[in-house]
Amino acid sequence: MPPADDTVAAPDKLLSADPAPSFSPLYQQIKARLLRSLQAGEWKPGDMIPSEVDLAARFKVSQGTVRKAIDELAQENHLVRRQGKGTFVATHAEERTQYRFLRLMPDDERADGRLQRRLLDCRRMRAPAEVARALDLKAGEAAVQIRRLLMAAGDGVVLDEIWLPGPLFKGLTADRLSGWRGPLYGLFETEFGVRMVRAEERIRAVAATADDGALLGVAAGAPLLSVERLSFTYGDKPVELRRGLYRTDRFHYRNELN
Repeated sequence: MPPADDTVAAPDKLLSADPAPSFSPLYQQIKARLLRSLQAGEWKPGDMIPSEVDLAARFKVSQGTVRKAIDELAQENHLVRRQGKGTFVATHAEERTQYRFLRLMPDDERADGRLQRRLLDCRRMRAPAEVARALDLKAGEAAVQIRRLLMAAGDGVVLDEIWLPGPLFKGLTADRLSGWRGPLYGLFETEFGVRMVRAEERIRAVAATADDGALLGVAAGAPLLSVERLSFTYGDKPVELRRGLYRTDRFHYRNELN
């Protein structure tokens, strides 16, 4: 996504520059055009997009074709429909999308599942080789490493190591992170213009090291859930590598499969 002060190409020129394949269904072509407009910043997170009628006229297709494209974008959390108000660009500031990548739930369904944050470290450094590969960085480029602890009732529950591409997150410091009260992805979105739209995860069981166990309040060798997540912004560009260690004696990892 271009910085806020970059000049965005005119919508019609942008859409015709990279036409969708002619053999794809028409609604998929409209979906691809809408995604390109989102990527180009024509509509910012939280903005209302034009009505289905207006978009149908813009793309010279039926309203039903536009509706089907928007339905898929809403299912994928790119857009949010609000009854009686319109369709808006999804934002991580919204309650329904703040924690959509965090799947840890308390075993007691009556318990408050919200977690408190404790920042451990934030450093800018040369990206290690495996981090550079994951984030598609050039050799020697900088990355930002964040270490934090998520806690419930004062006990450590998740130990996170987060890596971000340095060029996209210039000015991200420990002070800036400590002063932010909303969700971390909300900070990335509003302050740096980077929105996470999808993620891939690898999950395995591991044993706690002495250092990790001390932070999470478990003995060395205790079982933990290791969750490695690679998050992407528009255009399938990787923008975050997150390695989390999850304590699961009072919490569990929950997912919904359709």
